[in-house]
Amino acid sequence: MSRVVSAQRIASLVGDFSRSPAYVGLADSLRVLIGDGRVGIDVRLPSERELTSALDVSRTTVTRAYEVLRESGYAEARRGSGTFTTVPGGQRRAHDRALMPGTGGRDVIDLNCAAHSAPPGLVEAYQRATEQLPAYLGGPGYFPLGVPELQARIAAAYDARGLPTAPEQVMVTAGALAAASVVAQAFTAPGERVVVESPTYPNATQAVRHAGARLVPAAVDPDGWDLDALAATLRQTSPRLAYLIPDFQNPTGHLMSEAQREALAAALARTRTTVVADEAHQALALRPGLAEAMPPPLAAYADDAITIGSASKSYWGGLRLGWVRAPMAAVERLVQARIGLDLGAPVLEQLVLADLMDHADEVLPVHRERLVAGRDALVAALREHLPSWRFRVPDGGLALWCELPEALGTATTVEAERRGVVVAPGPVFAVEGGLDRYVRIPWTAAPEDLTEAVRRLAAAWDHVSTDAARPAARAAGRVVVA
Repeated sequence: MSRVVSAQRIASLVGDFSRSPAYVGLADSLRVLIGDGRVGIDVRLPSERELTSALDVSRTTVTRAYEVLRESGYAEARRGSGTFTTVPGGQRRAHDRALMPGTGGRDVIDLNCAAHSAPPGLVEAYQRATEQLPAYLGGPGYFPLGVPELQARIAAAYDARGLPTAPEQVMVTAGALAAASVVAQAFTAPGERVVVESPTYPNATQAVRHAGARLVPAAVDPDGWDLDALAATLRQTSPRLAYLIPDFQNPTGHLMSEAQREALAAALARTRTTVVADEAHQALALRPGLAEAMPPPLAAYADDAITIGSASKSYWGGLRLGWVRAPMAAVERLVQARIGLDLGAPVLEQLVLADLMDHADEVLPVHRERLVAGRDALVAALREHLPSWRFRVPDGGLALWCELPEALGTATTVEAERRGVVVAPGPVFAVEGGLDRYVRIPWTAAPEDLTEAVRRLAAAWDHVSTDAARPAARAAGRVVVA
């Protein structure tokens, strides 16, 4: 059944739209709302009469605005049913076949990628950035360290979090994964050991492997880090680097406390191990008041630490921007490693991110509200339909790390895909195998889609947990990106 958006909701979202002329301003506002997801796809818009009353405009204004939407591909009329939202090229234009293979059907709910649609305000940020772009067109457009304006804003954000940073200590990259690749190339040699958490973000560990390093797993338990065990691993293996996710660890969602960060930094110093702290989820604190009370960066306790940041989770993955914050003495080494991969990130997107960071107090709270709504819907659905699955509700991040009663994670996800929902099984996040009692479920889809996804997961679990379905299924190969 298609969803419906009320005239009052549309009126509150479009706000004080441009009236020169009014139908163009209304159509432009509706295009932005549909494009950034505040009004979903395949949603029935209010009737012209209802919207005319709610906006206090003429019927002609709404009629012509709907015509513009249809002509531009953002709406379609269905005889006898009304006007429904769509997007140019259809709904599948939002997904890449290499990233999400086998999920082209319209009824598939794909939760393989823990990333949200663009937050409100992104279109306006692009518009303002485009106005700044001409000032850069007279140069070559290469910024191996990043556009200075963005470097300055990232450095200022670290300053505000208690980590004094000069803009020259920041390198902007084409995403956090590219940042991990640069760091691995710069600071590891073939055969050197790198400690990584398990479970952890698999694409980052793959980047370390590509540099020729040997991965040494350090377990992250359902209740958090065992720092004594981690310190023992550091002593026994003398690794070159330790790649860790202290802020809403992916996939467990754990947040490392200030005391833990201090103890970890001391253990790293004793073995002369450089820590690479992945902060891709740092801005996604969802518990009320936590965003203002987050622990300082791990680098505030470890002088030689290297920090990786990302715009993909806090703003939008389509920006494809991340960064490395490093001690000044390490910057030249990073630059030399980076120019063998690329010569810089796109200028326009860097200007967009700088603008978004200037408006973070407006953009991020709305983004977090959407995530909270998804998280709460997912938790409620799991407790209703899969009460035997155990999970801890994290204070931030993007996903639940669910423990199943039996080691049937892979079999469940394969059966779930047959039923039209895609999630990642635990072994994807394991460094050396195992973890088949776990499944990761992001809360980045719409609440109603998450509820339906859990219903399908419950049906899949009921099927594979019966004796007749015990033989293990082979998981379809796919890329996990978050």
